[in-house]
Amino acid sequence: MLVRFWGTRGSLPVAAKADAIRTKIAKALVAANGHSIANLQQADDFIDRELDFAAGATYGGATACVEIESGDSFFICDMGSGLREFGLSTIKRCADGHARIYNFFQSHLHWDHIMGFPFFVPSFDPAAVIRIHSAHPDAEDALRRQQEEISFPVPFDWLRASIEFVTMTPGEPIEVDGLKVVAEKQQHSHDSYGYRFTDGSGRTIVFSTDSEHKVDDMKDEAAFIEFFRDADLVICDTMYSLADSVSMKEDWGHSSNIVAIDLCHEAGARRLALFHHEPTYDDEAIQRMHQESIRYEELTREGSALEVLCAYDGLEIRL
Repeated sequence: MLVRFWGTRGSLPVAAKADAIRTKIAKALVAANGHSIANLQQADDFIDRELDFAAGATYGGATACVEIESGDSFFICDMGSGLREFGLSTIKRCADGHARIYNFFQSHLHWDHIMGFPFFVPSFDPAAVIRIHSAHPDAEDALRRQQEEISFPVPFDWLRASIEFVTMTPGEPIEVDGLKVVAEKQQHSHDSYGYRFTDGSGRTIVFSTDSEHKVDDMKDEAAFIEFFRDADLVICDTMYSLADSVSMKEDWGHSSNIVAIDLCHEAGARRLALFHHEPTYDDEAIQRMHQESIRYEELTREGSALEVLCAYDGLEIRL
């Protein structure tokens, strides 16, 4: 199984401003003082060797969209703005023989998680099959509504792909093109649902975003400990710091890196990907949260190590 992150931000897409790019360039030039860099290959080597991630790259700005590569069909979690780039990437893959079957699993229907669908090129392909799985019975209403004339110039009924809506029941596993999938209800406005994917060899990925976990009510989190149990990778909403999540942003429907690590430790998960980054955080702030998360994991570890990754647009994880 291969996981590709096409969008990792929460709430709305963001782009790096000119002054942020200038700061990255300035830091790179200062770090390069005394180095001989004569070509692009040497520059790439210098970036990899001498610069931290925030100085030499970016976590990106597209909203939630994650691809799970397994078998002959596509598996996609959420339709954030990152879906546009994913759709474009499939053109060549399908031309090379990949099946034009797209299995979506929708955490919820808020705009940042569906806004990419009107720009999803395969939806105009009459040979494409699109299955939209959700535990929300009003999923079709939400997608049609955002393509009404007052909001978007292309009506939903102009799409040419075969589009099917599948309503899942939380806790009841289904089989989808070689993967076993089960949904879990989460605390969020209008409800959200996490998904647990397991392939034939037992490898497991959990996608759990837009879910609030209260640090003072962990007894009620037993269901999530089981949901995360022994997962090879947990992609988890870590939008806020612990201080924010229990103070001014309590009941906003998101959680923290600290609680995610605690849950993964209890569940015996192997990897955690920090996800759904706060749009006001710049690259340095996200990197700082990642470093603090790694340190917290080390300090609280009692059993096997939990690898803590920080998702960014373009990250690939092979299981």
